[in-house]
Amino acid sequence: MNRLILITGATRGLGQAMARDFASLGHTIAGCGRDSAALECMRNELGKPHDFCHVDVREDAEVSRWIKRITLEMGIPDLVVNNAAVINRNAPLWEMSQKEFDQLVDINIKGVQNVIRHAVPPMLGRGSGIIVNMSSGWGRSASPEVAPYCASKWAIEGLTKALALELPEGMAAVPLNPGVINTEMLQCCFGHSASQYGDARAWAKKAVPFLLNLGPDDNGESLSVP
Repeated sequence: MNRLILITGATRGLGQAMARDFASLGHTIAGCGRDSAALECMRNELGKPHDFCHVDVREDAEVSRWIKRITLEMGIPDLVVNNAAVINRNAPLWEMSQKEFDQLVDINIKGVQNVIRHAVPPMLGRGSGIIVNMSSGWGRSASPEVAPYCASKWAIEGLTKALALELPEGMAAVPLNPGVINTEMLQCCFGHSASQYGDARAWAKKAVPFLLNLGPDDNGESLSVP
């Protein structure tokens, strides 16, 4: 069955890899990102009926317009993957500027809630749908010099578990730890040692079937991609 899958941060890293693999399996992608050139590349690569739109998840009005258009033109999403996120530069917490901390919180936490605010009501009306909020190993543990990122992903765990308690039967919200993958984000933290981990394309081969198998019984479970 063809599913409509909404993915934030769909122009690079895990989001891009997921979009490609979902599409290859016959599912329809509604993706967003902030890189106009990368969005155009995804449009050219995947074509119609997939849709890639410039959206800053920090801006509620942009998210609202995007999801209203998607719902009107493409239908109600079956799966929402809140993937867009940033990480802070490696530094002790007391050296983190207000601007950098605010940007991370605005994208990693507020951006997720903005999407939920507009995507979930149509799903509630239909009575089905899965919301996956990307967490991290650092949403269940801690490490020095990435305190803001850890805080945001711990927040995603709690936010998602609380959301799960609010959803009706037939729906699910899942905080998902993708694992350790060699992406630009990991390279920011690990430097050259990031290369010892698998890349996003290989990861998506496992992650996409896993995501497609999620159902109401997984509601509220802190899961990890095998």
